[in-house]
Amino acid sequence: MTELFTPPYPQPPRNKRGFITRFITAWDSWIHVLFEKSYTMKMGEIKTPGQHMYIANELKLVERIMGQAKEFPKHEEMVTSLAPLIGNSVFTANGDDWEEQRAMVNPAFQHTALAKTLPMMVEAADDLIARFDAINAEKGGGPIDIDPLMTHVAADIIFRTLFSVSLDPAGSLTIHKAFSRFQRQAQSASMLRMYKLPSFGFMARSHKRAREIHKVFEPIVRDRYDQFHRDGTIAHHDILQSLFEAKHPVTGEPFTFHQVMEQVSIIFLAGHETSASLMTWALYLLGECQQIQERLREEVERLAGDAPFTGAAVREMTLVRNVVRETLRLYPPVPFLPREVICPVQMRDKHLEKGAMLVVAPWLVQRNRDNWACPHAFDPDRFEKPENQEMVKRAYLPFGKGPRICIGAGFAQQEAMIVVAAMVRHFHIISPADDKPEPISRLTIRPKHGLRLVLAKR
Repeated sequence: MTELFTPPYPQPPRNKRGFITRFITAWDSWIHVLFEKSYTMKMGEIKTPGQHMYIANELKLVERIMGQAKEFPKHEEMVTSLAPLIGNSVFTANGDDWEEQRAMVNPAFQHTALAKTLPMMVEAADDLIARFDAINAEKGGGPIDIDPLMTHVAADIIFRTLFSVSLDPAGSLTIHKAFSRFQRQAQSASMLRMYKLPSFGFMARSHKRAREIHKVFEPIVRDRYDQFHRDGTIAHHDILQSLFEAKHPVTGEPFTFHQVMEQVSIIFLAGHETSASLMTWALYLLGECQQIQERLREEVERLAGDAPFTGAAVREMTLVRNVVRETLRLYPPVPFLPREVICPVQMRDKHLEKGAMLVVAPWLVQRNRDNWACPHAFDPDRFEKPENQEMVKRAYLPFGKGPRICIGAGFAQQEAMIVVAAMVRHFHIISPADDKPEPISRLTIRPKHGLRLVLAKR
């Protein structure tokens, strides 16, 4: 049996870090705060001067928390951190407000069905390959930092789906840089709030980065919004148009321009950032695991040959799908899902008071040895084993779980499958032996210093 590859993750210390060390470590990355017991504990507890936190890993607790959206709403800390970028959108809203917003945006996601989006995804993947070919020609075939290019292809796909236009490289670069800085500054502001310290301008800087991102697509939204509300002009039948046409289920009122921008911002953010993280890590794992890469290539060529991908071919790509699923298990794009305790509640031996933060951590649940064999190893074939099927249902939640599961989960996995399949068909992917990525966790899991791969044209 071939030995399984264990990709990089922060090696947890045996004992919990002290107060000051925890602050310094979490300043840069949440997953680096975890210690050995974090990966097996049923329920953990962390106290800071400004926040009392609990991490629920026991599966019955995870199912209870994620299944009761009103009893355990999104935590105010997360809402505050994301507010500069996405405001009061369907991702951060709670209670009746969330239900009403969800009812309004649901029709828009009919435009993300594979039959409608597949041609856009294939075209964007072809453009990505052309960019890699051009970089290889210019650099002579050395390692390429794929992180910003994965941001570009993911942002381009959601741009086409949202607005029916492609995203230019300048806009993509602006988004990549601004969102990286936004994550850094929002993380710092959050840490300072948890320790009851002044923000030292980090929150103001996160607002500035959010404005830089908004400037990329706000002119498109403004122009089409004004035309539609002035004379009923419908430029395209896409997600943006569906948001214009949405009506509040109680009042019958449409979204205001500001509300459309909030919904567009979360759809764009979730639609590109989570996918970019997924595709970056998937290609890295294939670069490390040559046998799996070759098996995947054989599957793609058997089902699609050299022809453009079709929906039927993509649905039959079992190994491609499992590579994507295993990447999501190891590197869930959003590793921590904070919820708020709104009424005192007992969980296991702990009494949780109102206002406490209750965290469900896909990063921990999906790396718990009680749930998965060899939990830190890359093994896409685990999804085909009968003994793992219960854990696939209960201990696999890269897009959340319950009523607030990510509405774009299927879209993200489809585009990842198409991009990964296109890349292995065109390139032999190699991870340089002397250049390994370091995953860090802020809002999402990304490589700290980029991720370089050699892409040898086949």
